[in-house]
Amino acid sequence: MMPKPLLAAALALLPLAAQAQTAALPTDPAADWSVPTSEHRVAVEGGKVWVRVNGMIGTGATPVILIHGGPGGTHVNFGSLLSLADQRPVILYDQLDSGMSDHPEDPANWRPERFVAELEAIRVALGVARWHVIGHSWGSALALEYAARYPEHTASAVLSGTYISTPHWITGTNLLIRELPDDVEATIRACEGPSPPAAEVCEPATAAFYAAYNGRPDRPAPSPEMRAYRARYGGKGFNARLYNAMWGPTEFRASGSLATYDATHLLTQVDGKRILFVIGQYDEARLDDVQDFVALTPGAELAVVPGGSHAFISERPEVAEAILRDWMSRIDERESAGR
Repeated sequence: MMPKPLLAAALALLPLAAQAQTAALPTDPAADWSVPTSEHRVAVEGGKVWVRVNGMIGTGATPVILIHGGPGGTHVNFGSLLSLADQRPVILYDQLDSGMSDHPEDPANWRPERFVAELEAIRVALGVARWHVIGHSWGSALALEYAARYPEHTASAVLSGTYISTPHWITGTNLLIRELPDDVEATIRACEGPSPPAAEVCEPATAAFYAAYNGRPDRPAPSPEMRAYRARYGGKGFNARLYNAMWGPTEFRASGSLATYDATHLLTQVDGKRILFVIGQYDEARLDDVQDFVALTPGAELAVVPGGSHAFISERPEVAEAILRDWMSRIDERESAGR
């Protein structure tokens, strides 16, 4: 999953919010995706989060913010989507305790409602009236919660690599385990049992699950630009402690605070015509489950990335970009027409 209100404390911090540093602009804001137009430290409940913007807020089409997975992941896998900045401002950020943001390492901050309030703090700090929110994996849950809580500020929400319910996710990943070779399935089941075998037995089986559904072996190698970007903007990287505390040890076992999380009820509270689900053909987010989510969201759309797993943004970047570009352009046209 690589992946409620208690907002008063976070919102009280908003007047402090943004301390911006403007970088040297490339001629084309999408030409060198390692160079942001501006960087910010935004005050949120628990600390400050790092935010980067490509493009100028207030110019171009409606801005978009990309919400990374985890919990505990970082923004870096969205690097290829900075090409969207030729049409609209693109906002990336690291959630608190991840990447370039502050790391207070306080479990009291590890609550979905605080992460949603974090998004709203960024919007206010940047002066964005309305934006597209694109969440991947755990970020999908935040995008859905945000769209339900702040419809007036949400042009659209994309639920990518869709995680919005732990019970659905765990049921789905256990069905996916059954599709692995018999010996791999048997090993995973043993490793999940009360007397698991040694790590050297379990780790290859877990890796086989990930190779099938979360980063397939034929995915492109990281480009030189991506490697340079990780070195420059990786910060403290992925936060395993946060991931384990909120989720658990593997993608198919939830033992943390999100073990009972379920936001499917919010699907009836959002404008379905402004919701897009996107998954990979071989995604951990199973097609059957996501089709059920679509059915609960009248007017919503579904896109499936051919050949992609849960990591389809890096595996099929051109396809992922085209889907998102088309979706946001159509929503913008609809808004311009007052529909």
